[in-house]
Order: sequence, then C-alpha cells, then structure tokens
Amino acid sequence: MSDRLQPLDVSFLSAETPNTPLHVGGLAILEPAATGFDVAALRRRVEQRIALVPRFRRRVRWVPGGLSQPVWVDDSRFDLAYHVRRTGLPTPGTDTQLRALVGRLISGHLDRSRPLWELYLVEGLSGGRVAVVAKSHPALVDGVGGVDLLHVLLDDSPATADGVTPAWRPDPEPGTAELVLDAAVDLVRHPVGAITSGAQHAWSMAGRVLGATGTGLLAAARPAPASPLNVEPGRQRRFATARTDLDLYRRLGKRPNTTVNDVVLATVAGALRSWLLYRGAPVPPDAVLRALVPTSVRGGPPAAFGGDVGEVGSRVATSLVDLPIGEPSPAIRLTQIAYSMRAHAEPGRKVGADALVRLSGFAPATLNAMAARAASGLSRRLFNLVVTNAPGPQRPLYVAGARLREIYPFVPLASGQAVAIGVTSYDGHVYYGLNADWDAMADVDVLAGLLTESVDELTEATP
Repeated sequence: MSDRLQPLDVSFLSAETPNTPLHVGGLAILEPAATGFDVAALRRRVEQRIALVPRFRRRVRWVPGGLSQPVWVDDSRFDLAYHVRRTGLPTPGTDTQLRALVGRLISGHLDRSRPLWELYLVEGLSGGRVAVVAKSHPALVDGVGGVDLLHVLLDDSPATADGVTPAWRPDPEPGTAELVLDAAVDLVRHPVGAITSGAQHAWSMAGRVLGATGTGLLAAARPAPASPLNVEPGRQRRFATARTDLDLYRRLGKRPNTTVNDVVLATVAGALRSWLLYRGAPVPPDAVLRALVPTSVRGGPPAAFGGDVGEVGSRVATSLVDLPIGEPSPAIRLTQIAYSMRAHAEPGRKVGADALVRLSGFAPATLNAMAARAASGLSRRLFNLVVTNAPGPQRPLYVAGARLREIYPFVPLASGQAVAIGVTSYDGHVYYGLNADWDAMADVDVLAGLLTESVDELTEATP
C-alpha cells in the first residue's frame, strides 16, 4: 500500500497561497573547525544522515480526481546538489546582511515537484563563521512527532564518526492506474462516510472539541483586538533576531507559580508594548494583544525551557493568551501572564491539537483544503500573532566538526498576520527569530532589539 499523507499534512499544503508559504525552518550560525567547512562537507553529512529521515528523498503525488489523500513517492530524480545549495555574503559579511539574505530565502515557495526541503550554506560571514538556512514543509515535519533533517545532522562531539552511507535506490513511482486502484482499496478499508454527511461529521467533532476544551475556548469566541500586526501579508519577508541570556529566564522563573515560558511571553509582551509606543500608537491601560502559543508537551504540562530534551513530545498544547501590553509594570505583566497560563493548564481549559487532528481526519482531501483556507482566513479574528516555544539542549552541538553557536527559528505567517515569533533555547541562551511581512514591518529590527531590553527590564523590576 502507498505511504499516504495524513489529513493534517494535506491541510498544510492546501492552506498555502502565493503570499503565505507555510514552510518552517531556522538560521544556524556555525564556527568551523580548523579543517574548514564548505558545501561539500555539508552535502557529505546530509548524504550520510538522510537515510534517518526517508521522506526527505520523497515527493508528493496527488491522486487523480482527489479520490484520496496524496501519497509520498521516492523522487527518481533526487539531486542532493539541488537541495543543498551554496550562497554567500558580500564584504564585510555583517549580521545585518545575513538577516536580509534569510528574509529573501524564506520568501520563496518550495518546489512541490521535488522533496519539500532546502538547505543553504552561507559563506562570507564576518569572523570566519558560516551559516546554514534550513527550510522544510510542515507536511514533512510536524515539529513534534517527526524529526527534521537539521536535527539528525547535529552531533554531540566534533569528532563524531562519519558512519556508513546506506545504499539507496528509489522505488518505481506508481502510475495513474495504480494510484486510483490504491485509493479505491483504501476507501473500502477505511471509509470516511457518505459525502452528504461529511460536514455533519466535522461539525460533530467540532462540538466535541468545544466541549472537551470547555471555557478555554471562550476567548476564541471574542475577536482579537485591532492591531497593526494584523494585515494581509505580501510575498516578501524580513527576518530579525535577538539573543538573550537563559539564566535571566531561569531566575525569573523561580518566582512562585511562574515558569520560564511565562517569562518568555512577558518578554514578548513588554517588547510589543514598547514597539507600539515607538510607533506612536495608543496603548491604553487595558490594552492586550492575543498570542497563539503552541507548546510541545509529553502528556503533561508544557515543557519548560532550559533543560535537555530527550524524547520528542507526543502532543501539542495550544493556548490563546492575552498579553497585557497596557500594563506599564513589567513585574505585574509577568504575574498576569503566569496566572493566565495556569488557567490554560487546568483540565478543560487547554486547546488540544490532537483533538483538532482527529477533526481533520473525518473529512476527505477536498474538505480539508476548504477547511484549511477558512482557518487561515479566520486567523486575523482569533489572534494577533503566533509565538512558538521550543526548548533545546543546553550543551554544544556540532555539524561535521563545526560548532553550532547560534540558532534562530522561523515560523510562517498565516493570513492576516504581519509577524510570527519563533523562540528556542540552546547552550545557555534564548534565541528569537522574527518572520515579518516586508511592507507592514519595516521596523522589525526595532521590535527584535526591544526583546533584549524587555527581559532586562523584567530582571531589574523583579526582586
């Protein structure tokens, strides 16, 4: 039988528009070893490890007539040189030039006729450093249950053995008749129900989700506050970064009933408040901005930053959190956010992504596409921005002997969103990556700088 895409994966593909590519990824800055680091070394490492992530040599084939979900097939023309590319910065190779390049790279869509990922080695960075920009589609990697290619390239030591590259020969691609026959067999074995009742099944499951999440979804019934963060994005992106000290978050997270995640959100809230004031926008005392905060969990509370992450989490907890940007006191903002996050953690107050995955499983591919587009259109009404929290290891990592010094994630912009903030921790620091619309966020570097000021302001204001 075919390796068929899951309904949620199809929804990610269907939700993309010319202005909203949905790939995820990150910027990794490396310090090469004395032996150097070039595109040949990166390709060699990818070739050695890609067998650990088989889908990175597969592409999507759609079933004729939309009879079933599309399938993964081996790419018979797979070309590593296409997916692992080399580029460079002009002299002097500043971090500002690097961020501008990243913005251009993440603006473009992935080629759907090939495996849905790309790696760019960026040379010419000042200080002898190099950078790797990674792009992969969520259909390949769900961020929780799946593993990204960049993850398997990382080693705990610069002297890690290369290993043996397994031989690979692509399986023959199925023809049209075989795709249709497999779809018919799947339909018999796993019927989705009558077409006329498909919507009823979806609404029934939606009701069960609403019932399961209880009052935690009442906030979703209220429109998100009006904000300059909510505009229709264009096709071009800007990328900004901020690096902060993890120890500051740990110290603040030792307050009663406060987690490091709360400190991250309070930092974002303080930066957004200062950014709006910088723009001359009114910020009344009761002003809030609503953030959609997905967090990897292991069947319990959200994982906190600052610890080594062993087994990948099995669920995603998603919360709609009102950030109190109108509150002038950093300490009170942190207290309010911590209280709000505790409320989301109570039984019946957490929006479970696993339930939403089951919801999409009741619909055929066509309905998934419609639902994904509708969800993208509703994003402006439900929340103002996305803030993702993903803890990382607190030890040095290496790629083919080159030490990973910094890593900045990026998450895609949904319809109606001007900026999305990805956050991760690694080796004693917390890294912010801001993916922003080119026209709406010409001052995204200002917002990134205010993140550093915000955590310092929190530290000074909190005993």
